[in-house]
Amino acid sequence: MHQALESLLDLLDLEQIEEDIFRGQSRSSVVPRVFGGQVAAQALVAAGRTVPADRHAHSLHAYFLVAGDPGAPIVYTVDRIRDGRSFTTRRVVAVQHGQPIFHLSASFQTYEEGLDHQADMPPAPDPESLPTAEEMLPRYVDGVLKPDVVQRLLEAREAVDLRYVDAPPFAFVGDPQPPRSQVWFRARGKLADDPLLHVCLATYVSDMTLLDSVLLAHGRGGWAVGDVVGASLDHAMWFHRPFRADEWLLYDQESPSTSGGRGLGQARIYTQDGRLAITVIQEGVVRVPR
Repeated sequence: MHQALESLLDLLDLEQIEEDIFRGQSRSSVVPRVFGGQVAAQALVAAGRTVPADRHAHSLHAYFLVAGDPGAPIVYTVDRIRDGRSFTTRRVVAVQHGQPIFHLSASFQTYEEGLDHQADMPPAPDPESLPTAEEMLPRYVDGVLKPDVVQRLLEAREAVDLRYVDAPPFAFVGDPQPPRSQVWFRARGKLADDPLLHVCLATYVSDMTLLDSVLLAHGRGGWAVGDVVGASLDHAMWFHRPFRADEWLLYDQESPSTSGGRGLGQARIYTQDGRLAITVIQEGVVRVPR
């Protein structure tokens, strides 16, 4: 297993400090705050550890309240909102320095047979035919990205093999594109057969590129370039079908709207054989620096 993936799994292995209270550590990201996907994934871990093993996450709804401090631990308190015959609901509040920085509601369900249909998977090239981040990102050094920014991007994503179908937003600075982006991703190593772990890994990755389509629509390179100021505001996910985060997943993303200093991204995540696994929606602050 890749060392960076081991480090990420350690971050997700929360310390239980009291019944329904957990503590997680952090690490720095591309920007000087805790990566939102990390907080969301850790909160889902905390919720999942209070739920019977036969109930799997089917949705989460979250709000990012305050930027997290990567130098301090995060305490997650779980409220057991409901334990029904089929569904279990949990609410999680993440606290740093005595202040809530994030809260999440998650719902879990026992397996049921039922009606089944899905949107078709869009066309996409074989992920193995696409360049890795290590091959792609250095191409933009001395063009739009500084060497230290490329290094931080590589370090932030080294636990995951993430490959753009087309070029990333910073390849189109000043050249607006259709508000759509696709990436393939998978963990860099074999994961345990724990459905919660795979859901949490996908939650972690889901915050990496979802607002790229917003940036593309306006010819903005993003936080790595510095031509916008942004942060995640809220995040919602629905887990439709079983999947493995250590196998290729297609993240098909688009932006239907940007206004009022906020941009909306929505996406579908498919398994390589075409099953719709996850739907994701996120709104974020997207401001042009004054």
